[in-house]
Amino acid sequence: MDSQTQNTSLQRLQNVEKRIVKVLELAGSVMDELANPTGPRREAINNHVREFMQLIKDIQVALRDEIKSACDYRPFEKCDYSSRIANEICCKKLEYVMSQLDGMKETIDDYHTAV
Repeated sequence: MDSQTQNTSLQRLQNVEKRIVKVLELAGSVMDELANPTGPRREAINNHVREFMQLIKDIQVALRDEIKSACDYRPFEKCDYSSRIANEICCKKLEYVMSQLDGMKETIDDYHTAV
């Protein structure tokens, strides 16, 4: 993998990192809205959740593309152990984050049905 490819890959991952920060900010905004003493505004929550879910999809696509491009790169023939391990670790982390997000979505859905 040449230096230019590595730089663009790092830039794409930095953009993903910014999206993850935005997702966390949106989750915090929803929690603030739910904790509002006068009651949550349904439209605000719907907008935040819609943007949240779109960003999650964008993050998943970007990470899948990066993982795929990392798998395509083979520095030595039949020597991909470190890449496979790193990808497996990333997949496990993603599964954990997705399970946490699913839990948050269920909580939000439960709230909507209760209101």
